[in-house]
This record gives sequence, C-alpha cells and structure tokens, in this order.
Amino acid sequence: MGRFLFRLPDVGEGVAEAEIVAWHVKPGDRVREDQNLADVMTDKATVEMTSPVDGVVAAIHGEIGAMLPVGAVLVELEVEGPGNAGREDAGSIAAPQGKAEEKPAPPPAVEQVEEEAAPAPAPERMPEPAPVKKAEGGPAAPAPPLASPATRRRALELGIALEEVRGTGPGGRIIPDDLDRHAARRAAARPSAPTPAGDEDREGGEEIPITGLRRRIAERMQEASSHIPHIGYVEEIDVTQLEGLRHDLNEHRAPGHPKLTLLPFLIRALARTLPDFPWFNAHYDEEAGVLRTSRAVHVGIATQTPGGLMVPVLRHAEGRTIWDLASEIARLADAARAGRATRGDLSGSTISITSLGALGGLVTTPIINRPEVAIIGPNRIVERPVVEGHFLSVRKMMNLSSSFDHRIVDGHDAARFIRQIKRLIEQPALLFME
Repeated sequence: MGRFLFRLPDVGEGVAEAEIVAWHVKPGDRVREDQNLADVMTDKATVEMTSPVDGVVAAIHGEIGAMLPVGAVLVELEVEGPGNAGREDAGSIAAPQGKAEEKPAPPPAVEQVEEEAAPAPAPERMPEPAPVKKAEGGPAAPAPPLASPATRRRALELGIALEEVRGTGPGGRIIPDDLDRHAARRAAARPSAPTPAGDEDREGGEEIPITGLRRRIAERMQEASSHIPHIGYVEEIDVTQLEGLRHDLNEHRAPGHPKLTLLPFLIRALARTLPDFPWFNAHYDEEAGVLRTSRAVHVGIATQTPGGLMVPVLRHAEGRTIWDLASEIARLADAARAGRATRGDLSGSTISITSLGALGGLVTTPIINRPEVAIIGPNRIVERPVVEGHFLSVRKMMNLSSSFDHRIVDGHDAARFIRQIKRLIEQPALLFME
C-alpha cells in the first residue's frame, strides 16, 4: 500500500486559490477513479474535484469555508502500489484549520492620500475632591457640592443627591454631563425586570458563517464599493408602445420561440447605443491605468439563484435577434439557478444589467460589476396618468436606473447615453432599423 496525495489543481484563468464549499467523502471511504471528492469555488465558478485514482480516503484537509492555495494537499488516499509520496512527506502535511488567512488585496494604482491617524484622546482626569473645612473643636466637615442653580434643579428632577456625584467641571464643579453619567450608572446597577414567560425563546440568535457563493458576493461588492466612485442616473421611460409590441409578438410567436420579456428589447437597445459610447463598454485596469474597450457586447445579467446572486454572460448581443436574445437569457438563467453554469458562462462581461422584475420598485442603486464601468437596471412598470399636450392619458411608465464609474464616465455623457436608450425604447421601431 502507498500514499497518494491529491493536491488542489490549477483550474486556470490565473486562479491562485479556491474555497472548499462541500465535502463528498470522509476518512475511511473507498473511492473510485473520477468520483467526486469535494466541490471548490473560485471567483469564477464552482468546480468538482474528482479522484484521479482508486483508493481509500486516509485524510481530508480543510473545513468547509477554508481557502486553499493551488498545490495544497486536498485529500490523502491509501492506494495499491507505491503512491506518489513517501511516508515522511505524507506525515508532514498539516491540515489547514478553519478559514485560511485572506491575502491582502493589492493597492490600487491611483494615488491615495492616507489620513494621518489621530492621536488617542488622553484619559479624562478627575479633579481632586474639594478641600474640607475643619470646624473649631470638631471633626472636619465636607464642603458643599459646587453646582449651578440649573444643575441643582436638574438633579432634583432626576432624584439625584449632589453629594453622590463627582464633579468634573472646573474646581470639581458638577456639570449636567456628570448627572447624566451618574443616572446611567444607577440605571445599569438596578436589577433587570424578570423576563416574561415564553420570551426566552426570542432571546439571542445564531452565527451564520458566510462561505461559498455568498462570501464571493460579499467580497466582490466590497471591492466594487471601495474602489469605484459611483455616479447614479435615473430616467423615466414611456414603455406603452414597447409593451404593445411585446404582447403582440408573444401572441403570434412561432412554435419553439420563447416568451418575450422586457430584457431582450433593453439589451438590443443597449447594443445599438454602445457603438456611440465605446468607453461605456469597457474594463478599467486600475493598476495599469488603462481603459480597455470592446467592440463585442457581452452583457452580464444579474440573476438570483438559491445560493445567491450570479452574473451569467450573454455573449455577442450585438449580433443576435430578439428571439435569440430571449432564448439565451432563459438558458443562462436556468443554468445559473440549477448550478450548471460553466466558467465561460460566468466570465467576460463588458457591461451588466440588473433587474428585479415585478419587484423592481421605483428606483434602484446598482453596484458596478468591477472592472466594468457601467450597469443599468430597469424598474417596475406602472400605469399612471401622463399629460400629453392638452390631454391626460394613462401610460405605462418605467424608471431606468443606472450607475457609472465616475473616473471614466462624466454625468453629461451618462445622461446622453441613457437618453439614447430611452429614445429606442419609446420608439421601438427604431430597434429594428438599420
């Protein structure tokens, strides 16, 4: 028998580490070649780690949530034959405990001015007690507390004896803050009221480890929020004509064609607008100080899944028909929610869309999918009265929210960009004209 060390492989695209999100074996289990041992998550996708050999699991390394670098031992297997490690090598492997220490993010290329740390405040110095006055032929008598008439009146209202309060004002004078501190200490010292019957079950809570996809989401949102100065813009759009066209196309669609939602039309409008604003369809490389534009329009579509938010990518939106866009949106959403999305499905977007559908609210403040520079988000469609000339009519209205990287996009250009999309949506015939 020998010992086989299965190390975390290089899963490509520059990934240096991965997080363990699920174990499918435990020590003592017999495994076959190509059997799934564990699932690990990179910043791109979840990947199954399959055994390259038959054997018995001798040890597993890392708890769920632990980060392992590429090349670290993931599983030790007892195998027939010599294996791939000597006894000394196998025995010297230390299993990571819990979560590995996160690597600090590289500093951004833009120059930052660090604020000088403020000195720690000096501890408050309590004044010496007031001198006592010795009566002739008797014991020393304490001096009366020093306090203003207003402070004495407030002490009376609070039921506080000034003799019990230590003053911190000039010469030991009692000030209103001293009364507040004394009242707080007195309240804290009182025994708490008994908990009503049944309330014990509502006390406390639980600690929920943030691992897997939720941790990736947290990290990406934190990076985007801290690195990108967001500028937001909201435009009101009349979608009455577009909704009429969409309903008509759905009623007369050919067999096999998917049902159309608003998104295919919005993506088509986006793809028709971006050639006039190429710096919106781009990645900003902070370290190199370079903006990399793209002629291809690869739209990331924020999708809610049972595990959290994922952003599958609809590639080459500029060359697709409305029906093709709808089919690809449905395929990507199904793959993401079922956990079948590939690394290619989840990478390479150049601009993103986020939509809450019927829950869209009036306005959203979307966070940019770094290193992109723009994201748009349609909100809920509502019917409301609108003044048209001298008449009042009921129209279907929708707000379009958007966010831009203010290092790249100025407010004037953001407004022009969204208003061009607005024109295409409000006059949907323009979406199909060359």
